[in-house]
Amino acid sequence: MSATWLVPVDGSAHALRAIDHVIREALKDTVTPAIVLLNVQAPLPSDITRFVASSVVQDYHREAGEAALAAARDRLAAAGIGCSLHVRIGETAHVIVDFAREQQCSLIVIGARGLGSVAGALLGSVTNRVVHLSELPVLVVK
Repeated sequence: MSATWLVPVDGSAHALRAIDHVIREALKDTVTPAIVLLNVQAPLPSDITRFVASSVVQDYHREAGEAALAAARDRLAAAGIGCSLHVRIGETAHVIVDFAREQQCSLIVIGARGLGSVAGALLGSVTNRVVHLSELPVLVVK
């Protein structure tokens, strides 16, 4: 059974550095791990969603997620590495850890910082939370 690596992607430069690391490491192995890309969208506030059809909200999250995943998908494809793309909605760190467990991933590869708030970007708060919440190995790429 081959390994499955989860790479959370938010469209940031740090996420793309994680993708570059995954490419280098995956190409070294004789059996390329399955690569799973995940983008987590923050839920929209209820004062917006109560006036907008749920299908419109779902389309918004899907389109924003796909846009955030595009550069990572393209880099992997250029290296000849396939991947699966997933977009989820919720609290980022919890969604990443739960998704990794559900998908039976063997490793989470995550950028040191992402596109969160200014304080979150400086501290890498999502990454820190994933490290603390996950029972799986987490590789943090600077």
